[in-house]
Formats: sequence, C-alpha cells, structure tokens
Amino acid sequence: MSYLPFEQSGSLRIGTVDFVSPDKIEVALEIEAPESVALNAGIPRPFPRVNGYLLIPVDEGFLVGQIEWLTIERSAFPKRRGMQDFGLVDLPYPLRKLRLNPLGMLQEMEHERFVFRRGADALPSVGDTVLMPTESQLRSIVESGEQRRVKIGSSPIAGNAEVCVDPNRLFGRHLAVLGNTGSGKSCSVAGLIRWSLEQSTQQNDSEHPNARFIILDPNGEYSHAFDENESSTHARIFRVNADSDADKLPLKVPLWFWNSAEWSSFTQASTRTQRPLLKRALREVKAGRTGVSEATEEGKILALRRYLLSRLNSIQNDVHSGAIQDNSTNFGFKLKAIGDDIESRHRDLPDYGLDEIKNEIDAALKAEYKSFRDKKTGEDVEFYRAFTEAQANSIVSALQKSLEQLGGTINYEGPSEDVPLFFKGTDFADHLEVLAYQENVSQYLDFLIARIRTFLSDPKMKAIIDDTHDITLDQWLKDYIGEDNARNGCVSVIDLSLVPTEVIHVVTAVIARMVFESLQRYVSLNHATLPTVLVMEEAHTFIKRYRDDIENIDAATVCCQVFERIAREGRKFGLGLVLSSQRPSELSPTVLSQCNTFLLHRISNDRDQELVHRLVPDNLKGILRELPLLPSQSAILLGWASELPVLVKINDLPESQRPRSEDPEFWKVWTREECREIDWDAIAKEWQREPRHEKKETANDQESSRDDSNYENEDDLPF
Repeated sequence: MSYLPFEQSGSLRIGTVDFVSPDKIEVALEIEAPESVALNAGIPRPFPRVNGYLLIPVDEGFLVGQIEWLTIERSAFPKRRGMQDFGLVDLPYPLRKLRLNPLGMLQEMEHERFVFRRGADALPSVGDTVLMPTESQLRSIVESGEQRRVKIGSSPIAGNAEVCVDPNRLFGRHLAVLGNTGSGKSCSVAGLIRWSLEQSTQQNDSEHPNARFIILDPNGEYSHAFDENESSTHARIFRVNADSDADKLPLKVPLWFWNSAEWSSFTQASTRTQRPLLKRALREVKAGRTGVSEATEEGKILALRRYLLSRLNSIQNDVHSGAIQDNSTNFGFKLKAIGDDIESRHRDLPDYGLDEIKNEIDAALKAEYKSFRDKKTGEDVEFYRAFTEAQANSIVSALQKSLEQLGGTINYEGPSEDVPLFFKGTDFADHLEVLAYQENVSQYLDFLIARIRTFLSDPKMKAIIDDTHDITLDQWLKDYIGEDNARNGCVSVIDLSLVPTEVIHVVTAVIARMVFESLQRYVSLNHATLPTVLVMEEAHTFIKRYRDDIENIDAATVCCQVFERIAREGRKFGLGLVLSSQRPSELSPTVLSQCNTFLLHRISNDRDQELVHRLVPDNLKGILRELPLLPSQSAILLGWASELPVLVKINDLPESQRPRSEDPEFWKVWTREECREIDWDAIAKEWQREPRHEKKETANDQESSRDDSNYENEDDLPF
C-alpha cells in the first residue's frame, strides 16, 4: 500500500523549513534531531553531514536537498514541541540550522521503490517538515537514472549506494578527470576503460567487445595497466624504439601524414613568403607521387632542375666561405664529380645548356690541375690548386642560364596539400629549394630549408617519421584505431615518453587529427558513427590555452587547436574525448567548456578551484568545497553522466592493472627494504645504441645524401 508523503512516520522528522528561495532552503533543526548518529533511518547513519541528503514533502513527492553548511544560533530558551517547562534557570541555548541546495524530485512509483529526477515541480513553504531519507530512499537518490550500465564506485555519504554510469553519456559528450598528482586520476581513467570493457563483455557474452580506446600517454604509465595478452582488452602498445621490447610495437607517425598547418608550425614558417611556398611544395611533391615518373620527360626535367639548383647552392656556399681558395680543399674534385654528372645527364637532355656548364667546369679544372710523383710510393698524386672567384662565378653563371632554360616549375593537378599521400622528405626539401630559386626568394627560405634538412637527418626523428613505403595509410589505421570488429584489440596505448621534445606536440596533433578525420570519412561512407574514445593524459601540456592574436603559431598551439576541434565536433562523428589533468586552470577554455561530465579528485590550488567552480551551476558549488579535503581514490562526479553531483569512492584496481604512477619509495630504498640494482653499462648501451632495422641505402638515397651534404653538421647551418 502506498502512503502519501504527509503520512510518513514522524520519527524521520528532523526540522522545519525556515527560509525558501529557488536556489537555497534554510532549515531549523529540532532539539530532538540527532546530533552525531541517526538511529531512526533503519541503520545507524552519521547525521547531520555536509553534502548529505534530506527530503521535504511537496505535492506528490519529495524535494531532495543537499546539505551545504551547518551552523548554530544562540537562543534564550530551547524551542521544543509540546509542553515546555523552562524551570528557574534561563541560559542561552544553541539552535542548529543548515542550508540545503535543491537538487530534484523523488517520487514513489510503488511501495518502497522511488525514482529521482533533476528539477523541482514545486518548492516548499516556510514551516514545512524536513525528513531524513530512509535507506531505500537514499539509495534511490544516488542510484537514479536509466541505463546504469557500468559501476565505477560507491557513495560513502549515501549508505555506500552503487554509483553507476551510462557510457553513452560518460564518453559521448566528453569527460574531464581533474585532480592533483597522487589523487588517483590515472587509476580512475584506467578503471573507467577496463570496467566499461568488462561489463560490455559480460553483457554480450563475447570474447571481447567492439570498442576502441586510444590512449595518448606522455609518461608511459598505461602500458603497465593493459596487457596485450589479456583477452578483455588485448591492448596494442606503441612506443619509440620498440624493437628492444618484444611486447611493444614501433611508434610511427610518417611525415607524409602531416598537414600544412603542422609543417608550418614545426618549421616556424612565416605567413608572408614561406608558408605559401611550403604549401605549394607539398601539393606538387604529393602530386608527383602519381603524376610524374623520372622515366618521363617531365620527370627528367624536374629531377635535373633539382640537381642543378643543389649544385648551384653548394658552389655559392663554397665561394662565400672561401673554400675555393684553399689548396687543401676538395673543391676541384667536387667540380670533377659535378662535371661527370652533367655529362651523363646531357645525353638525356641535350637542349638545356648543360654543355656550357661542362665546358666551364673543364676549363677551371684544366687551369688548376697539378700532379707529382710520390717519392715514397712511386705513385702519381693528383690535386687541384686554389680556384679563383672568377672561375667559380663563370660556372655559377652557366648553371643559372641552364636553370632559366628549364623554365618554371611544372604544376600538377592533384590532391590538396593536407591529403596523406606518400612522399620522401628529401624530395620535399629539394622541391622547396627549387621553388625558392625560381620565385627569386631564396634569401627568405634558406633557413626554413636548412631546418627541414636538419630535421630529416636527425636519427632521433627517423625512428618516428619513417618515410619509406613500409607503412600504408590503411594499415596504420588498422593498427592504431583498430580492425573490423576490433579483432586486434580494444585498446591502443601510444607511449609518447621517448618522443623527442621538438616534435612531441606535432606527433600528438597528427595522431589525434588522423583519428578524427578517419572517423569523419567513416561517417561519410557508412552513414553511421564508429564510437571511439580518445584519452589525453597530462592534458595541460597538449591542450594548453594560447593567445589567438599571434601571427605565426607554434606546434603547441596547433596541437591545442586539433583538440578544440575534436571537442566541438567529435560527438557528431562518434569520437569521445577524455582529458586527465592536474592543472585545469592551464587548459583551453574551449575544450573545458565542451566537457559535459567531470570527475574531480582532490584539487588544492586556488586558481584550479576557482576554474572548477565556474564550470558548475551556482546551487551545486557546495559539494565542490570538499575538493581540497578529498582522500586518494575519492572523487566528485557531476555533469551529464550523473543525475546529481555525488561523492564517489572509486572501485579498487588490482596492482597489476594500475598505471605506473605511484610515488617513489625513497625510504624503503634508502633503508634497503627494497633492493635496487644498477647496471649503468646496460643503460649506456641502450642510450647510445644505433636504431635497428634501418633500410639499406639505395642509389637514389645516396644521391639525396650527397645533396644534403651542406647541412650534415649543425655547425654548417647558416643560422
């Protein structure tokens, strides 16, 4: 039999309404109300308790309020119900008061079964009764909502009621996990992923779900939390130099994946001259992949133009440095090698003034050639004396005339500069050099081209930006996002800890953008979304607020802009975003404003607390005052995924499933309670070892390496 709220037992009454407004209700507690532990709620329960829940009967249900604060008032006498005998002594008596934040309505559907929903149909009046919730009512408040599929913890202020979430709400509209170091953020993120996968596996009774989680891990924590041999997750773990670990896959983000914005930010290209030519070079070098072969006439002309330009720059550099006037240099032998190359190219392209270049080189070599017989070995020794500037300038003039005869750059119709089509980095640098010469802006692009060549020759970069044909776009998408039906696993852990600092933001931006744009195209082709979750650990490093009035943006800004676009548009294409950060005040406001659910661990910094307070409605800020006091593993869940703000004790994770983020055990190591053996020789060898599985150098690669000889050492760069 159902009872109206007014017919509830009077034993649950603890006070009356003293003040009412839409955003707060003040309650005067009765003297008989419990002072520390309530025994009349079915089980012993702490009362009164800040952030606990109380009920006020209104109409056909109860208005649920959350306790924000408690206080006392001094009174000349105790205000009791019924007969009162104050006696002869009149002493000040403390009266207790509390403030409630109205949250929503609790309605009884059938006997002892209640349903909670946000919002209030009616507010109480002054003098209305305030009740403690029963155990059933309390659990109904916290365990409210539909599709409560994944349990993430329990609520200590609600009788340890289960706190469950709907993954559609949790991941579909972006989640921010915020808190200080050591408060349990990483374990919460790992737990949310693991518990979601485990629950979906149980529901479908299958080997593993058709889920996709991509974790961008800058500290290398999560490879410890997900085992690639575990059937429920079957994680794919990518890291730099993975050949030293059989359980890891090599991290590859080919340079031909990069779009023009990422190239511009990395190379610090200016917007006036450098960036337009950089985009043009990208378009033409990508078009050359399918449009022009060196076996064709156009391909031969393009290759000759690049070759002559590189030789021209090399000779001019030698003139400026004075290397041509030193008897000990090899400038003469360099000219002889150029002359031999020119002669072989002249056979294929006889009409572009190559014979004049050859004649000028031969004349200079003949004038400065010398030889003598070595008395010790009896062999003839050949050498060249110092060359004059006039001789070098004659060769330079012949090269320039030949380049003029070759005409302008061949423009190819083809894809945008942002389409991921294969090209070699050296071809890109060479072609950019050609464009700079032909547009007569070499002086503006010298530094840019030098930066690109230095970048391409850096061994640390080669391990990541592999520009061989070994990697295809479709295979990369299968490896990093997942195959059909997630046959190769549900979790991709991308360990960014060993990525060089110079490219960490670009690499992160490229991975995030490739995931987003691939899901865009999936929707375009299939007219349905492919639900995927992108997790960004240490988000304050990669999604950092920036000034939008700066003309030349850096790589960190481009990285942040990628995540801002995902935050704004990702939901439409099935891409959810999970941010984990210890400095929310440094995060992009655009990204934070798009997060609809927050899991807040302990936050002690004033600026971070102020930012979090601005993210929630005024009447919910009371519970946030607990943020500086939250113990590890406790958090406040609020937003779209939770019917009401609730304090959660996150479920335990076994040691083997936790990210490697625990505090170092200084004392145990110092006192030898824990052993730490050191083999610095092994560390030095690992540090200094050469990258393995290098591709053998082909004749074309050797030609390219000769072209890059001017920039082989950093000291040779013109800046």
